[in-house]
Amino acid sequence: MEWVEERSFRYRIEPSGGMRVPGIVFATRDLLTDAEQSLEQVIHVAALPGIVAASYAMPDIHWGYGFPIGGVAATDVDAGGVVSPGGVGFDISCGVRLLAADRDGDEFRPALTAVMDGLDRAIPRGAGPGGVWRPDGPGELERLLAGGSRYAVERGHGEERDLLRCEDGGAVADADVTQVGQRARERGLGQVGSLGSANHFLEVQQVTEVYDVPAATAFGIEPGQVCVMIHCGSRGLGHQICTDHVRVMDRAMTRYGITVPDRQLACTPVDSPEGRAYLGAMAAAANYGRANRQLLSDAARAVFRRAVGARLSLVYDVSHNLAKIETHPVAGRCRRLCVHRKGATRAFPPGHPELPEDIREFGQPVLIPGTLGTASYVLAGVPVGDAFHSTCHGAGRTMSRHQAARTVTGSELRVRLRQAGIAARPKSWRGLTEETPEAYKDVDAVVAASEGAGLCRKVARLVPLGVVKG
Repeated sequence: MEWVEERSFRYRIEPSGGMRVPGIVFATRDLLTDAEQSLEQVIHVAALPGIVAASYAMPDIHWGYGFPIGGVAATDVDAGGVVSPGGVGFDISCGVRLLAADRDGDEFRPALTAVMDGLDRAIPRGAGPGGVWRPDGPGELERLLAGGSRYAVERGHGEERDLLRCEDGGAVADADVTQVGQRARERGLGQVGSLGSANHFLEVQQVTEVYDVPAATAFGIEPGQVCVMIHCGSRGLGHQICTDHVRVMDRAMTRYGITVPDRQLACTPVDSPEGRAYLGAMAAAANYGRANRQLLSDAARAVFRRAVGARLSLVYDVSHNLAKIETHPVAGRCRRLCVHRKGATRAFPPGHPELPEDIREFGQPVLIPGTLGTASYVLAGVPVGDAFHSTCHGAGRTMSRHQAARTVTGSELRVRLRQAGIAARPKSWRGLTEETPEAYKDVDAVVAASEGAGLCRKVARLVPLGVVKG
């Protein structure tokens, strides 16, 4: 494979073989060390029917199921473009929520232990069942799948402002709960309001740097402020939906004359019965993910009220595993596209009509979670964003979880975090070693490359004070 540097932070893979478009990778050479396998996936995605412009990859690119994590691809709906569950991933609507406290770090520090102990008790986590709220039956679960955060707020688990600061107003409108299978419903029923495991977390943070004061002020963050970041998704329900619909599409491709270089890219036309069924189920899972983060926010707010008398206000909530029908200019005319973002965050520009009115002039907030013990970022969309207004979603793994666990022991990691002044509340220290910082790219370098490539701009940097992990 040959990739050529077009300009700083931008590399191009020319079309060859079955590629319909070029591959475009936003990165530095250092960030692409050992990226051959994921770059091969960029090439495979470029062969999808109906793909337009390019098969894109963000600076945090690493290997995933079908698409690379950090992959972005758009297909032309009206030209037979396809939708592929591999372009969304198993954790549908995995995303990030940031809440800002009305306290600064100096005021908050004496209460840190009490807050972390409270969160340790209040936040369900781990791979199995358990959540802060159990729907009273299938009917209520269906209402949650249709209503997302809106339904949670209606039930008293939040405030109206939360919906104004959430992508899509808290719920994807075209959810079709009839396309969610029985096994997915069973898995989802017992996990509403839970973190899960792997790289998901709830972190208490402090703003250490503000790069864009007007934008930060509008978003509701300031230097020294304490914040809470929540990173989680749609749990077993989303995983099962992906599994179910990949199987259906894998069987259906031959009817549409579709061949793909990797069966993990199973797909059907967006406007086919199978495509519409997947998008309806995916939207239901997205609503589950948003309700999940809403309920965890409600639990965190209760802990902060009890422990320190603090209020938490939502800055923003955005997904980074989703396919959305959007209109974008391609080759001089606007087209209706199915934009897959897998491990990539939508970053709409200033003035975009879908952004909340009170922050619209500054561009969409983009929330980038760092790795364990490192910084996280608030970014914003820019006027001439690339890759259909998309940017990175995190640091990006460089090691498998098994490899990571062999590099450090739980006791060593405990000492490192304590020395850094970070109060950790893991489900298990052995499990936490899988998320050691050495297992990831440098998040500062990923953000610098994203900004350098013109995908976004930095607004603020936050560092951890305490972390709750599955």
